[in-house]
Amino acid sequence: MSGGLQRGAVIIPANNEAAVIKRTLGPLSQAAVDGFVELIVVCNGCTDDTAEIARAVPGVQVVERKQGSKPIALNAGDEAATLWPRLYLDADIQISPAAVLAVLDRLSSGDVLAARPQACYDVGGASPLVRRYYRARQRISKHQRAMWGAGVYGLSAEGHRRLGAFPMITGDDLYVDTQFDADEKAVVATDPVIVTTPADARSLLAVLRRGHRGKAEMSTKWPRQTARTPGSGMDSAVAVLRAVRGPQSAVDAAVYIGMAFAKRWSLRQGQGWERDESSRSMSDSRSRSDELGTPGRPA
Repeated sequence: MSGGLQRGAVIIPANNEAAVIKRTLGPLSQAAVDGFVELIVVCNGCTDDTAEIARAVPGVQVVERKQGSKPIALNAGDEAATLWPRLYLDADIQISPAAVLAVLDRLSSGDVLAARPQACYDVGGASPLVRRYYRARQRISKHQRAMWGAGVYGLSAEGHRRLGAFPMITGDDLYVDTQFDADEKAVVATDPVIVTTPADARSLLAVLRRGHRGKAEMSTKWPRQTARTPGSGMDSAVAVLRAVRGPQSAVDAAVYIGMAFAKRWSLRQGQGWERDESSRSMSDSRSRSDELGTPGRPA
C-alpha cells in the first residue's frame, strides 16, 4: 500500500446487519482494495451472518466481539485501525467513496477536529406521517450543523485524543458533538450520505426514545458539555414553528411536535427503546428520496 494513497480509516460497528451490510460496504470496497482507506467492520454480538457477508467483500477487515455494544465495537475498531483520520459509520448508512475521502481530507487539513458529510433522508418506504416528521426536522438549521443524526462522523487524531476511548453510553454521536466547539466541527459539502428513515410511527418512536435516552445519559454525566449541543425539545419546537411558511409546513410542524409529545408519553408509560428494524427491511428502497433533499434545504 503506497503511503501517498492512504487517506484514513473507516470503522463500521455492526450488530446483526446482514440485511444491509453489503449495500454499505459495496461502494467502498474498491477504495479499500486500492489502499485509500482501511475498511474495518466490527461485528459485535452478531447472531446472523453479518461477519461472513462482510468478509466476502474485497478489502474489508472484520473484527468480532461477542458482546453486543456499539461503544465496545468503536473502541475495538480503533484498536485495529492504523491510519488517521477516522470515519465512524453506522452499518445501515449509504455513503459514496467521494464523501468518505472528502471528509478524511478535510480532517487532514487540520482546521477542524470533527467532521461529517452532508446527509439526506430516504423516505421512499415511509408512511405519510413519517415523511411529514422528517420534512419538519430538515427545517431545523441547527440540527444540520451537528455531528449527530447522520449516522456518520469523523475525527482527526487530535480530536480523538480529546475524546479518548468511547464511553459506555447510548448516543456516541451526541457525545462526540459535545466535545467540540462550533468552529472545531464542519459539515463537508460533498455527496450526501443516505439515511433511510423509519417506515412507520411506531418505528419512529423507537428511534426517538433511543435518542432521548442518549441525551438523558449525557445530561447526567456531562451537563456542561451537553449545554454545547443546540436544540433542546423546546428549542426544536420553536425552530419548527418559526419555519412554518404555509398550511403544509404547519401540518409538518404539528406532526413533529406531536411525535415529541408521544415520545415523552411513551417513556412515562415505561416503554423502553428498541432498534428500528423497519428501515433495514427496506434495503431495496430507492437510493435518493424524490421528495426530500439534503437536510436544511426544504423541498
